[in-house]
Amino acid sequence: MMTRFLISRKISIAGRRCRLYAAAVLVFVCAKVFGQVTNNAPSPTGVLSLADAKQAAFERNWDLLAAKSGVDLATAQLVIATEFPNPTASLSTSKIGSHESGTSLGNGVWSRSYDTIAAVSQLIEIAGKRSSRKLAARAGILGAKARFMDAKRTLDQGVTKAYINVLLAEANTRILTESAGYMRREAEIAVQQFKAGDISDSNKKLIEINAAQLELQAKQAEAAELQARLAVEVLMAVSSPKGQWKVAEKLEELAPKLEPQSVTPPIGSLRPDVLAAEADLRSAEANLKLQKALRIPDPTVSIQYEHNPPSGGPPVDTGGIGVSFPLPLWNRNGGNIKAARASVAIYAEALGKARNQAAADIAVAQSAYDEASSRSRRYREQVAPQSAKVRDSVAFAYEKGAASLLDFLNAEQTDNAVRLAVAQALSDAASSATDLTAARQVLSEKELNAHP
Repeated sequence: MMTRFLISRKISIAGRRCRLYAAAVLVFVCAKVFGQVTNNAPSPTGVLSLADAKQAAFERNWDLLAAKSGVDLATAQLVIATEFPNPTASLSTSKIGSHESGTSLGNGVWSRSYDTIAAVSQLIEIAGKRSSRKLAARAGILGAKARFMDAKRTLDQGVTKAYINVLLAEANTRILTESAGYMRREAEIAVQQFKAGDISDSNKKLIEINAAQLELQAKQAEAAELQARLAVEVLMAVSSPKGQWKVAEKLEELAPKLEPQSVTPPIGSLRPDVLAAEADLRSAEANLKLQKALRIPDPTVSIQYEHNPPSGGPPVDTGGIGVSFPLPLWNRNGGNIKAARASVAIYAEALGKARNQAAADIAVAQSAYDEASSRSRRYREQVAPQSAKVRDSVAFAYEKGAASLLDFLNAEQTDNAVRLAVAQALSDAASSATDLTAARQVLSEKELNAHP
C-alpha cells in the first residue's frame, strides 16, 4: 500500500499586503477621526482673523481629513498594483512506509527509496494586465488628489462666506444697537416733553414703542451673530463651539480684498472637480482594458527537482520544467467586461456634467457678483448719503417743531433700513466675489502631480 504525504505552501503576498494596506489606511482614518474627537482645539477666544479661521479649518476639518485619507488609500492601491505575484513552493514525498524502502545508500530518510519532488512555480502575467492595473491606480491617485484639492477649495469658500456672515451679523447688531440707543434717548426726551405738555401721551408712547422695537431687533441680531460665529467654529472642527471670539476685520475692509482677479487661466488648467472626473474616466478605461486582457490566461511556469534513490545502483536525481494555464472554455470574463464598459459610460457622462457645472458656476457667480457689487456701490455712494442727510434734516426740523412726529419716525425707519441694506449689499458683494473666485479656481495636472 502506498501512502502519499504532500506538503504544499502557497503564499500570495499581494493579497496579504492588500489587506495590510487597507488595515493601515483604516487605522489612519480612525486615528484622525478619534483624534479630532478627543484632541480638538477649544473654542477660540479673543480676536480671530479670516486667515486664522481658514488655517484652523485646513488642519482639522473632518471632510478635508477624509479627502486626504483617500489620497493615502489610492497610494496604497498603486503599491499593490506594482507588486509581482510571489512564486509558489511545494514539496511532496511518496512511497512512504513501503517495504524494503532502504537502498544501497543506507536507511536514512534521504537514502530511502522515497520519491521526493521539490518544485517552484511562478505565475507570469501577460497581455498588459499589470500595466493596465498600474495605469488605473495612477489615475486613482490623481483623482484622489483632485478631490482633496476640490474639498479644500469648497472649504475655503465655506469658511470665507461663514466669516462674512459673522461680519454682516455684527454690522446689523451695531446698526440696530445704535438706532435703538438713539431712539431711547428720544423717548427720554419725549417723557420730559410730555410732562411739560409739549406732546401728547400717544406721541410719547409711539416713540417708546419704536425704541422698544429697535431694542428687540438688536437682541435678535445679537443671537444671529452668535449663530454665525458658531457656524465658523463648526467648519474649524472645534469640539465645543461657544462663539466667544471677536472678528479682526470689518466688512468694509474685507470686501475689497475679496474682489476676484480677472486673470486668464493657463492652457490645460481645469477646476479640481473636473480633473477628478477626468481621472475617474481614465481609471475606468484602464480597468476596461484590464478586464479584456483577463480573457487571455496567464501561464504558470514550474521548475522541479526529483530525488528517488533506486533499490540497487547509484541514485538518479532528475529535474524538470513545466507550464500550465487555465483553459478559457466556460468563462471568458464577459460579465466583468460588460460592467467595465458601463463604468466607462457612467464616468464619461459624469465628466460632461462636471464640465457643464463648472461653466454654469462661473456664469451664475459672475452674474451675482456684477449685480451685488453694483448694488453695493450705489447704496454706499448715493442712497446711504441721501438717506442720512434726510434723516438729519427731519430730526432737526422735528426738534424745532417744524416737522411732525410721523415724519421723524418715517425718516428714522427709512435711514435704519438703508443702513441695514448697505451692510447686506456689501456682504452679498463679498460672498458673490468668494463664489466667483472659487468657481474660477483651476490647476493643471502637473501641479496636481507635484502635490504631496
